[in-house]
Amino acid sequence: MIPLKDSIPHRETPFVNYLIIALNCLVFLYETSLSPAELETLFHNFGLVPARYTHPVWAMFTGLSPHNYLPFFTNIFLHGGWFHLISNMWALFIFGDNVEDRLGHKGYLLFYLLCGIGANLCHFMLNADSTIPTVGASGAISGIMGAYLILFPFSRIITLIPIFFLPYFIEIPAFFYLIAWFFMQIFSGVFSLANPYASSNIAFFAHIGGFIVGIMLLPLFKNKNYRTWYPDEIYFNV
Repeated sequence: MIPLKDSIPHRETPFVNYLIIALNCLVFLYETSLSPAELETLFHNFGLVPARYTHPVWAMFTGLSPHNYLPFFTNIFLHGGWFHLISNMWALFIFGDNVEDRLGHKGYLLFYLLCGIGANLCHFMLNADSTIPTVGASGAISGIMGAYLILFPFSRIITLIPIFFLPYFIEIPAFFYLIAWFFMQIFSGVFSLANPYASSNIAFFAHIGGFIVGIMLLPLFKNKNYRTWYPDEIYFNV
């Protein structure tokens, strides 16, 4: 299921959301200028490598400081390829603007970063011995999707579903779309744990953790002075 658009327009220009998207794109353009060896070094230094903290002797042997916790933040702005970047930024573009409306610009920025860090902590706890760098904004974006689920459950998501190579477009209530997405992450994450030799480079538990963190943090950031203006919000917003 590929989300194309949601049914609720933003009220104010989502400056912070656009800024986050632009920053991710700029960082990725920098990545494309690096050689494969330089890119690998960048990912190991600024991506999240769990074994860096659980196996400090190994970390120091490989040149990583076990006392540097900056990667829990910096890995949110790194991506492993064009598809990784575009899919993440597209999801953020669709869901982020309305959440920024509800949280305000400053609150949204802090909320986004905390969701990313929370997602990283979840991935770290369940992959403590991993020596593979984890990069990507998907954990933070999962937190935005969790907040969107609570704030706009009956917004409609125009979704593309390819059927035998033919495009099929359907409007799905955000509640069903996001719940289905969340359970797909749980199923995939459990499958990856049960099958350690299964090939997957997706940090499913970062997605799960970010989604839950977003829901849990939302009451602390929700703008209580927000008032419904649009018909969609009047009938469907909570």
